[in-house]
Amino acid sequence: MKPSPNQALNDMPAIDSGGGHVASIRLRLDVAYDGTDFAGWAVQIGQRTVAGVIDEALSTVFRTPVVTRTAGRTDTGVHATGQVAHVDIPADAVAHAYPRTTRPGDAEFTPLVRRLARLLPTDVRIRDIIRAPAGFDARFSALRRHYTYRLSLAPYGVEPSEARFVTPWSKSLDLDAMAAASRELVGLNDFAAFCRPRPGATTIRDLQRLEWVRDGHYVTAYVTADAFCWNMVRSLVGAILAVGEGRRSADWTAGLLGESSRSSDFAAAPARGLTLVQVDYPPDDQLAGRNTVTRDLRTL
Repeated sequence: MKPSPNQALNDMPAIDSGGGHVASIRLRLDVAYDGTDFAGWAVQIGQRTVAGVIDEALSTVFRTPVVTRTAGRTDTGVHATGQVAHVDIPADAVAHAYPRTTRPGDAEFTPLVRRLARLLPTDVRIRDIIRAPAGFDARFSALRRHYTYRLSLAPYGVEPSEARFVTPWSKSLDLDAMAAASRELVGLNDFAAFCRPRPGATTIRDLQRLEWVRDGHYVTAYVTADAFCWNMVRSLVGAILAVGEGRRSADWTAGLLGESSRSSDFAAAPARGLTLVQVDYPPDDQLAGRNTVTRDLRTL
């Protein structure tokens, strides 16, 4: 099966049909990383990136160039515990990459997971690898992404063991005002005021959850949407923090939805507190249909 002129090879569905000649096999990767020392997910020349080190390790294992595609291209300094990616590997490369012998209880690709644990740096892990079902695409099959953003209001800042993952916040916050401001943003909206522009990309998103929870010194934002545009989560958090500090009113956020470009009225929150924690997918028999829906350019 050949891609159409408008369809990239790596966006094609898995070819592993279970019968006949298999040209390549699509693998799903579940990934976690500490983003502190990475210049984001996407490969960049001269920069250390998550995709860069994973591509290098997989290319070493399979002895062929490998390119990962992901559910969400996180920014510089952003972490993940539930990132999802896929790779398309020639079937013969998969067959010769590692011994078929496994330990009792091992899944098919557990030996590969172990080998990658030795090849990858300690700040990125491939937690699991499986054969992707037909129609699976890490990006286009996704139903929604879940992020958390963690702050510490402790007068001493952040515990040393959490310093890379929690943002210290020295000012008091009004969580009731923050909750009211967050409710104004939930739903299908144009989030241009919260996004750094990308040519040809839409800024219309379905924000399904923006909720704040305090537990002692810690304040955690739970943010869920069908997808996020560039810099959107940190911008949402930054805007709501401006309300929490009393610099803006709770209804101010609703007015931002009427803007056509990134607002300069607030700053994005620092990257260190942000973590991609989960990506949701539909049942296997709905993956192909979800791909079609996601690829459509939305309007309000």
